[in-house]
Amino acid sequence: MVSNNLYTRLLVMRTGLRRFQRWSEQQARAAGLTPTQHQLLLAVRGHSDQRGPTIGEVADYLLLRHHSVVGLVDRAEGAGLVLRERDPDDHRVVRVRLTNPGAARLEALAAVHVEELKRLTRQMSTLWDGLVSVQPAHGFPGSRPSPDT
Repeated sequence: MVSNNLYTRLLVMRTGLRRFQRWSEQQARAAGLTPTQHQLLLAVRGHSDQRGPTIGEVADYLLLRHHSVVGLVDRAEGAGLVLRERDPDDHRVVRVRLTNPGAARLEALAAVHVEELKRLTRQMSTLWDGLVSVQPAHGFPGSRPSPDT
């Protein structure tokens, strides 16, 4: 059974995640990007293959359908943020890469996001410790019996 205390902590966690999401969206807009364009740039830059992700891989990262990502990439390409390149090994495959302006916008956004995450780390750590100590029966990683059980 889930305790009232755990429901409260889950609410606080969920609210904190939503606040960070909203803050991130506001930062993207202030940088002249839509939140989804910001996520696209991050997906391209964060992809492990230096050739860039495929449209399908971007769709997986962003939890979008393939055709939605095609439209997103079309608009981002039109804005000069990304470009499409044929895979040199398989010309059927199209990869997405950042342009210099796209990389510069992402770099600026990444810097403010890292600073915000540093600020939030202590709060999130305290909240996580509270979650795992309240309900060890729910199998949180690192959970330990709470003093009131």
